[in-house]
Amino acid sequence: MPTIVRLAMFAALAAVLTINPAFAHHPTGGATPTTFLEGLLSGFGHPVLGLDHLAALVVVGLLASRAGRGWFILPALWIAAMGLGVVAHLGSVDLPGAEFLVAGSLLVIALIGVFNPSLPLAVTGSAFAVGGFAHGHALAETVIGAEPMPLAAHLIGLVVIQAAITTGIAVAARRLFPAAADAPAFRAAAGAMGAVGLVFLVIAARSLA
Repeated sequence: MPTIVRLAMFAALAAVLTINPAFAHHPTGGATPTTFLEGLLSGFGHPVLGLDHLAALVVVGLLASRAGRGWFILPALWIAAMGLGVVAHLGSVDLPGAEFLVAGSLLVIALIGVFNPSLPLAVTGSAFAVGGFAHGHALAETVIGAEPMPLAAHLIGLVVIQAAITTGIAVAARRLFPAAADAPAFRAAAGAMGAVGLVFLVIAARSLA
């Protein structure tokens, strides 16, 4: 593994180990939003404050930047699957091993970016569908029991912020990184996000111990 990838992964590991997991997953302190504004802010904040969710959005954007003319399909697929995950959780659909799926899907998608970002769209899209659903299911946790208005606002916030981050990263990556899929800087960025996924996978395992 190139030195730059190792350094990026070490930096990500050091950063994530300093994070308070409770804060990272609950931008409103775990309180259920009661107004449209609270729901909107919760939707905006949750994917950004949760480092595992943010890392997933970054790697989604990175892989989308390598998808050619149809690059926007991948962020759209992720967001659609995320929305289904939110609806499923609100509908009391349980997702066994949800935290493992959240962290594991991030790790798998990041590894695709490190080792083979040119995989067929169907393969990458399948990983995005599973990952998006798992992340959406987790992102709905803080709005269980909320009224319809803050619920709708939360979903709007989730869609807007995730669309902005994934497409922004994709556009930036297409300009900053060389066209070659195995560019060291590109692999380093994907590797750093994979390190975040690995740490959260360990955290999920320790929580069951």
